[in-house]
Amino acid sequence: MRAFRQVLGNTLVANVTSSYLWFALTFWAYLETRSVMATAIIGGGYMLFTAVFGTFFGTLVDRHRKKQVMVMSSTVTLVAYAGSGGLWLLLGEDRLADWGSAWFWLFTGVILVGGVVESLRNIALSTTVTLLVPEDGRDKANGLVGTVQGISFMITSVFSGLSVGLLGMGWTLAIAMALTGVALLHLLPITVPELDPEPEEGGPHFDFRGAITAITAVPGLVALILFTTFNNLVSGVYIALMDPYGLELFSVEAWGIVLGVTGLGFVVGGGLVARFGLGRNPVRTLLLVNLAIALLGMTFTVREWAWLYVLGIFLFMAVIPAAEAAEQTIMQRVVPFRTQGRVFGFAQSVELAASPISAFLIGPIAEFALIPYMESEEGRDSWRWLLGDGDARGIALVFMIAGAIMFVTVLVALTSAPYRRLSAAYADAPPQQLEGAASD
Repeated sequence: MRAFRQVLGNTLVANVTSSYLWFALTFWAYLETRSVMATAIIGGGYMLFTAVFGTFFGTLVDRHRKKQVMVMSSTVTLVAYAGSGGLWLLLGEDRLADWGSAWFWLFTGVILVGGVVESLRNIALSTTVTLLVPEDGRDKANGLVGTVQGISFMITSVFSGLSVGLLGMGWTLAIAMALTGVALLHLLPITVPELDPEPEEGGPHFDFRGAITAITAVPGLVALILFTTFNNLVSGVYIALMDPYGLELFSVEAWGIVLGVTGLGFVVGGGLVARFGLGRNPVRTLLLVNLAIALLGMTFTVREWAWLYVLGIFLFMAVIPAAEAAEQTIMQRVVPFRTQGRVFGFAQSVELAASPISAFLIGPIAEFALIPYMESEEGRDSWRWLLGDGDARGIALVFMIAGAIMFVTVLVALTSAPYRRLSAAYADAPPQQLEGAASD
């Protein structure tokens, strides 16, 4: 547990850095371009590349020591952020701020590389929970992971908005590089007791076959991944439009503070899971939590009231840790440790692939169709009874439709046979038998 807490603390530093720069980039891009489509492409691009490399990252985790993977991830991220800083110094903000130019997308892409590779640490951390935490405490350990993610979100939300608004993007890049270096230096002396993984001669770098074999061996696990994939298709709507909606209600500095305050929801939700666990059936917990998320999506923009939006985001963030902890706990119990990296990576690939699809689609649909329609007299007259008046009623309509689709999906899943099979598989799974650990 001591090693787990050290790794968790280091992950907090790394996640703060990555989220800080990524939030700042999104804020800066929207403020410079005022384009919903630009932010949709940026958010969708991040999810797309994280999805594409998920199985590759999972294979790396299974075939190397977990600390080695984390060190490699931090090193690549530091190099990428340094490259983006070099572009800033070489070209200047005016040339980089034109989203119609190749320089804007090169600058964004270099930062994206650093953020995507940093996500490799999260796969390694999921397997480290299995390695270092006794089975009866893994759901609570996953709650601690959610708490750390919440603290990271809370801190970076506040400081990203303030940083862009008060310091500018240049100093934001410098701070991100410094924090990434600190995280790497802090990680090096940490000892993670584990044996070298058994070598797999001639195995592919993208081991889809191994991941699929491990997943299909567990009854109902395929259905769980498909369910989460569909929900992520819906959540891509929020990735594309949550920041633009918030920036219509608040200044960038205030919006960063709002995200920081509502990020307390992550801390509260993760803390509750760490204290009370997920109950006897995490599969049921996962579905009920998603039902709550769907209801929130249908209601938190029903009127253009700042307090309602803030409350909805807080509650949304408070239930997310339970959903993520439930999925992690299920896989840590039913999937053998030696293939967990590939399963977590493959699940990430499939689940996250849905979000950029919807983000890429909803950006132009919202900007060129729904937003102009809801700004017209016809649109306002047709939907005023449901969504009220305001400047962002087009985005509100998209949120409501997405929440309704998710609500129906969860109700269908709760009555399905795969739900019952996976619940039984979780209850009947024997404890993970891990080999003795060796000094790092």
